[in-house]
Amino acid sequence: MTANSNKRSSTVWTPPTSPDDLVQTQAAWNATYNALAVPQRRDTEAFRRRLLRLSVRLWWHPYWNTARSVPAARTGLRQLARTRGAARAA
Repeated sequence: MTANSNKRSSTVWTPPTSPDDLVQTQAAWNATYNALAVPQRRDTEAFRRRLLRLSVRLWWHPYWNTARSVPAARTGLRQLARTRGAARAA
């Protein structure tokens, strides 16, 4: 066991095949979720429908049939999409 073994890794997960469509879908899901979270928004129905469609695309993407550790890969995907989204906003 190393001295840093219990610390979080600062590296970002990258899938071996780099499914860009999956990362883009996760980024779109994040943006839609954030738009839906705006208080006193009136057009929530369209955002809810979009969030549901994106959730289905994320859940049933063919990549998950080949991923070794699906829970870790899903977490890594969310982190990667957030990182790329923050980089684009900067």
